[in-house]
Amino acid sequence: MVRYQQSSGGRSLINVITEQCYNMDTVEEIIRNHPFWKGINPRYFYILRQCATYVRWGVGQNILTAGIDAKHFYLIHQGRVALEAFVPGKGTITFQTIGPGEALGWSWLFPPYCWHFSARSVDVTEAVCFGARGLLDYAQENHDFGYELAMRVGQILLQRLQATRLQLIDFYNVPGE
Repeated sequence: MVRYQQSSGGRSLINVITEQCYNMDTVEEIIRNHPFWKGINPRYFYILRQCATYVRWGVGQNILTAGIDAKHFYLIHQGRVALEAFVPGKGTITFQTIGPGEALGWSWLFPPYCWHFSARSVDVTEAVCFGARGLLDYAQENHDFGYELAMRVGQILLQRLQATRLQLIDFYNVPGE
């Protein structure tokens, strides 16, 4: 059974795969095997599962919309997602495409807790969606978990910053880099 839920401020629909299609064991297995959580203390998997839902988007659906409240965090399981920004005079540009094994969204962790860019599915895309409130609450209760989470999100930020740096070098055709 699939139920529909609005996301990104009501601008797109996501299919939330209910437990009849993806049972708790399947979602937990995806969480356990996702590179984002590699090496994390296994005792945290219970809370991660409690905050998680399996979601699916069709081709071209909005996942995140810049300026909207950031309330979720996604681990991409299948498909590809275009990260986009609006550039005055140019329109919307794709600055990076991510896929299986990657994480999407960190704005839920930092004030003002709103998306700083938009994201759109390039293919049919499936992901594990974590409710930010549950993760933040648990991180405040358990500082070891909070540290692990912050370090992992920091790695995403570093990877995206490095990718952007390489794009800028390419764009400006800087020799010797």
